[in-house]
Formats: sequence, structure tokens, C-alpha cells
Amino acid sequence: MPQTSSTNRRFVLAERPAGMPTASTFRLETVDIPKPAEGQMLLRTLWLSLDPYMRIRLNEGYSYRPGVDLGGAMVGGTISRVEESRHPGYKAGDLVIAASGWQDYALSDGSDIDIKLDPSMAHPSWGLGVLGMPGFTAWHGLVNIGEPKAGETFVIAAATGAVGQIAGQLAKARGLRAVGIAGGADKCRYAVQELGFDACVDHRSADLPGDLKKACPDGIDIYFENVGGAVFDAVLPLFNLHSRMAICGLIAHYNGGGESGDRMPLLLTSLLKRLKTQGFIIYDHYAEHYEAFFREMSGLLAQGRIKVREDVIDTLEGAPQGLVSLLEGRNFGKVVVKVA
Repeated sequence: MPQTSSTNRRFVLAERPAGMPTASTFRLETVDIPKPAEGQMLLRTLWLSLDPYMRIRLNEGYSYRPGVDLGGAMVGGTISRVEESRHPGYKAGDLVIAASGWQDYALSDGSDIDIKLDPSMAHPSWGLGVLGMPGFTAWHGLVNIGEPKAGETFVIAAATGAVGQIAGQLAKARGLRAVGIAGGADKCRYAVQELGFDACVDHRSADLPGDLKKACPDGIDIYFENVGGAVFDAVLPLFNLHSRMAICGLIAHYNGGGESGDRMPLLLTSLLKRLKTQGFIIYDHYAEHYEAFFREMSGLLAQGRIKVREDVIDTLEGAPQGLVSLLEGRNFGKVVVKVA
């Protein structure tokens, strides 16, 4: 397939942010398109995923993966098309879920590719959401850590985000009562009326703990944690005996805010309620569980049982502001950037 440009736009990390990223955090560069060597292929980025974990990767050092080097291309999951291949396992025109980052073109030896997609699929960007890392995160946290049983109460914050919207619908499909926590009346209304949540609480409410208690009259059996801060403080007193908590993110703390110094309430609740708590990084589980997830989710989508909402940014140049908006909670659905 012909290339549509002779140059490669890419965003690099210009400086490490103290708190929220700003316009000076990233720098847009224009460089030559790289040439694949033997065993490599040239990937053309079609869609770029923006996700909360990216804020952690802006820090120096190692968290669960190395931080982005100063001057290095910004990382990110992508839907990419193989433009030119010198790799025996791929041919020009193949559509793949890759990790090409914030740029038009990238070289790959295949090690960063999660899966091949059907080149004719109607919604390729879904490979970054409902069929990709966020959807897999929702499925694994609910199914393998939450161990759901019909009739239980499941609660998730950021209920209309990339992970939350899928987790809530999966919980309903398994016969659970699904309660969301989201920012604003519009998001809460969408969670209930469109996604099928049983209730949704606005985390901006003057009485979040009281509102959440009313929405969960029988307590909480499974909590999917991806926010932290005041939201978790409201959840903590409502855990039932033998409840489970899957921890996949703490977005309230990524920019240095939302810290809580008193650990005793969590420790005491964990003891008295026999709380099962497990943190997880979804990249650890692809080899064992991704195939089962992809099979189940593809079936639910084909049956029309899962709704998907995307927050689309139309240009690569919009990626920095898109990440800031995501970290501020201003996105509505899975954030993707249409690169080409």
C-alpha cells in the first residue's frame, strides 16, 4: 500500500512534568520515515490510544515498565497497518494491535504486536478499547479477581470511561447489580439509561458517601478500583463480608494529589470484613487469558449486548491536550486519536 507522506510526525517527551502535564511536556518533531531491516516491518499508525497509565510513564525510573526517556518518542497502544514487511509472519496490508506510540510510522520486529485483526473490521479502533487493553482489563478484574456471583453488588468508579463502561456491562451480563460512580449528571444518566447500570452516583456530589450508601443498600461485594482518593473513602465503609477489590489504577493520585495518610481504616476493614484485595497489571495476563476474553467479548458484541462509546480526537497534534483532559476526567468514553 502506498505511503501517504514522506515524513514521520512524532511527539517526544520534552520535560518531566511536576503534577499535571502541560503544553511544554511534549515536543512535536518531524523526522524521516524509517526503513525496515530484515525481520522487521514498517507500521503506519491509524489509531492511537490515550490511557491513564501514560502519566506514570512520564516519570523517571521504573514503575511496572520503564519511564519514557527525555527526547524519546511517547509510548502508546495503536491500531497500525503494515506498510512494508521484511518479516515472515506479516505482509503489507495486515492490521495489528501494536505499541507504536505517538507517531505516524514505527518499525516493529513483531514483539510489540498483541494480535492481528481482520483488515475489513467495521470499527478498527475497538481494538484499543472494548477488544483491547481496557476491555481486557475490565474482564480480568471482574471475572478472575472479582469472582462474581449472580445477585451481588458490583461498584466501579469512572463508570463511563474506557474500562468502567465495559466492566459494568459485563457485570450485568453475569446477573450482578451494577453501580457506577462518575463525574456529572450527564455521565451518570448515560451509565443508567444507555449502559444498563442499576444506579450511578455523581462523585462531585456534596454527599458522595451518603449517595453511594443509598445506591448500595445491601453493601458492596465487588469493587473495581481505578480512581482512589475521596471515591475510595466513600466505598470503604460499605464492603460486605468476604468482598473483593480489584485494583488496576489510582488516577486521583497520578499527579501528586489525593494522598491519604491514614492507612488504618483500610487495614482494619480488610481484617474485619475479610476483604480480598488484589492489584494487577493487565500486561501480565495476556498469555494466559487474552484469548478467552477476546472470544467472549467478540460474541457479546456480535449479539449486541455491549455498547461502546468513544471520545475521538481528530488529529495527532491533539494528543497532548487529549491526555490532559483524560487525566482531568473530562473524557466521555474511550479516548482514541485518529492519526490516519
